[in-house]
Amino acid sequence: MTNSSDQLDLIWGGEEIAKAIGRTRRITFHLLEKGELPAKKVGGRWVAERGKLLRFFVETAA
Repeated sequence: MTNSSDQLDLIWGGEEIAKAIGRTRRITFHLLEKGELPAKKVGGRWVAERGKLLRFFVETAA
């Protein structure tokens, strides 16, 4: 049994990832395909952990 703090906040699909990072769908898919975002393809769909994605942008900006 896991409590809610153990669960990952996952973003499923390139379009949802694009919304989360404030980029266009086209730019986001380009970044995903080049491996420039912390995401993986699972069963043909892109998935990213929200916390890792946000940290990626904070660290890149610093």
